[in-house]
This record gives sequence, C-alpha cells and structure tokens, in this order.
Amino acid sequence: MFQKTTAHPSELPTNETRSSLDKCLETSCKMNLTGKIGNAIGVNRTVVSLSIARMADGIGNSILYVVIPLYVDKLPEKLFPLPKVFLIGILISAYGFATASLQPFMAAMSDRIGRYKQIIQVGLALIALTTLAFIFATRYIDLLGLRIAQGLGLAMEIPPTLALLELATQKEKRGSAMGFFTTFRMAGLAIGPLLGGFLHDSLGFNSAFYAGTAILVLALIIVQAGVAYHDPPNQEDITCARIIDFSIINRQILSVTLATFLMASAFTLVTTLENQINSRLGFQAFGFGVVFSALMVGRLVFQVPLGRLSDRLGRKPLVVGGLILMAPATALLGETSSSLLFGIERFVQGIGAAAIVAPALAYAGDLAHKESECRRSRMMSLVTIGFGLGIAFGPLMAGTLGIISYRLPFLVDGGLCLAGAVIVYLFMGETVERKPFRRQYSG
Repeated sequence: MFQKTTAHPSELPTNETRSSLDKCLETSCKMNLTGKIGNAIGVNRTVVSLSIARMADGIGNSILYVVIPLYVDKLPEKLFPLPKVFLIGILISAYGFATASLQPFMAAMSDRIGRYKQIIQVGLALIALTTLAFIFATRYIDLLGLRIAQGLGLAMEIPPTLALLELATQKEKRGSAMGFFTTFRMAGLAIGPLLGGFLHDSLGFNSAFYAGTAILVLALIIVQAGVAYHDPPNQEDITCARIIDFSIINRQILSVTLATFLMASAFTLVTTLENQINSRLGFQAFGFGVVFSALMVGRLVFQVPLGRLSDRLGRKPLVVGGLILMAPATALLGETSSSLLFGIERFVQGIGAAAIVAPALAYAGDLAHKESECRRSRMMSLVTIGFGLGIAFGPLMAGTLGIISYRLPFLVDGGLCLAGAVIVYLFMGETVERKPFRRQYSG
C-alpha cells in the first residue's frame, strides 16, 4: 500500500549544509534569548544604541576628570590670584553650571524642532571638538571657555536623549530600561578616569585629549547607525514648546530634582580635592582614577537590579534610601586615611547613587508621559538639570570649604544628603503601584 522512497544522495544534506543549519539554529536561539532578556528589562534597539553612545560619551568626558586638576597645576598663568584648589573648583563647576543653565533652552529647542537624533549628534560633535582644543590651551581662561562650550554641548545632548528614551519605553519596565541606560553611562564614567590617569602617567596630557576626542566621535557614529529617525511634532504641538513653562514644575518633580542634585554634588567633591587626596593617600593620577571609578563600579553593578526593583516597589523608596546611604558614605570620606577604605566608601556612594538615578529618571518619564509630546524634553531634563547643578555645586563647595578644612566639604554634603532624604520623603509622590513579591511553591 505504501511505497518506500529513498532520497537521492544529492538531496541529502552534506556536512557543510549540516554545519550551516547548526549555525543558523544556534544564532536563532541566541537571538531569541537576547530578545527575551531585552523584553524582560524593557530594552530595544533605540535604548541599546543610546546607552552605548552614552557610555562612549562618558569615557570621553570623564577622561578629563583626572587630567584637568593636574593640567591647571602645570599652567604658568592664572586669571586670578586665588588658591589653586578654588580655581580648580571653578573650572570643574563651569561645566555643570553651563549645562544646567542652558538645558531649558536646549530642551525647548528640542521639543520645538523635534529632530532629536540630529540635535544629539550636534552636541556630541561640539564636545569632541572642544576636547581636542584642550591641546592648544595655554591659559586658565582658555580652559574656562572650553569647559563652558562643553557644557553647551552636553546641554544639547541630554534633553533629546531622554525624550527618545521616554518614547522608546513603557511605564511597567521604564525603571529597568533607565537602569540599563545609566549602567552603560556609568561604565563609561568608570573607564574614563582609569584611562585618563593611565594615559597621563604613560604618555602625557595630549594623549588623554586625543583619546577623549576619538571616543566621542565613536559615540556620534553609534547614534547615526542605531537610532531611528523620529518625526517632528505637528504645528499644534510646536506652539506649546515654551522655554519657561511653569505648568510642568511641581513639588513632585522638584523633590526628585533635589535628589539628583545632592547625589551629584556628593560624588564630585573629590575632583577639586584631587591633589590633597593624592598627597594624603600617596596616589598618582592612576591611583586617583581607581578610587574615583569605585563609585562608578558600584553604580554599574547595582543600577539595573535597583531600577527593576523600582518597577515593583515604587520609585520613592529607592530614592529616599539612596540619599540615606549617601550621607554617611560621603561624610566618612574626609576622615579616611586608608586607600582601601576610601575606595570602599566610594563604592558605597555608588550603590546609593544607583538607588537614586534610575528611579528618578523613570519617575520623570512617568510624569512626562502624561504631558503632550512638546513638553517631554523639558519635563525629563528637569532631573538632569539637578544633576548638572550638583556637578557644579560639589566641586565649588569643595574648593571654598576646602580652604578652611579638608574634612569640612564631606561633612557638610553628608548632612545635606540626610536633609534631602527627609524632603524627598515628604514631597515626592509615587507613580508605580506596588507589586507584591510572589513565592513559587511546588507540590
């Protein structure tokens, strides 16, 4: 009834064909697994591309954290007859103040034009060019102008990046996605000081500036290749893109902005005091880069898990807990004379920062999602304005109070973190419904 058929030898799969099929199946399984992981943490191509670009940007920028104080120390001419530690504080703070003050204008422009990808690329190009220009700087005033120009570039880059992240993520997984994004950013900020210190000690100042420029150009290429084009808003949306818009400002967004401000000020104190720390702990540039990056490593390890936890427990408990943890970790830095303990305290600062950043950005994204499209950049950028002001305030406070006492800046900032935790607890709302942890029982 049934006729047995035999395949012709030419129809049978060869060893080469079997190998190709095995590779296809292996690739398919890997892609399926990658897709599942990405879906679990709310990550897609846009998020990945922006994250990698921010990592490259972080490396290029943070190379200067170690190099700038040493560069100022070598300059023959100073603009003002002020203590060197104060001049370094002004130079580092100028970057943060420029970023924070220009962000509202850049965010409004971003919302009005709507071409987020192109604005990000212009900002990256400006930062790259000004980093290269450090090679030609011979006076303190040159460095100050370059740092302000870099702040403008960052102010152009941040608002459209956050707007694209808000568009590319869902509320239920936004904390995880923001954790993924900031993890890559922290990886860059951890690698940069190490690379900058190594290049300075091995090859001199110019090698660090060349490397920073090359990595920033790489970030620009990644954005071009991986971020999709986004249609600009329609004419009705454009009309509401005002530079000053008090309708988006409330106590909820201001409280989370305060949290990022205090966090940033706490971990940037050490940049102004690099020369004193090196003398106290016996470091060279690379050694300082190691302890500086310990904070970034703490964020790198805990950012995604704490971001995911905020999707389940809520944003507010993580932000409050992060500030409470930052307080003693910051205050104790001024008392430590051991390089190991100093590195551990920086690592703990990183855990506290990880508990603040991803939930804060996710919280701003939750609030921005309720707004019209033309307000997204400005709502999201309020949190990063706080971060920029913190980056500016921390070094400036360290340069001012450090004249009186080495320990004083750390004690003051630790106390501010504790006070900030109380303020956030009282005024920050919640956008996530708490989900209970369910245990799986067998049998």
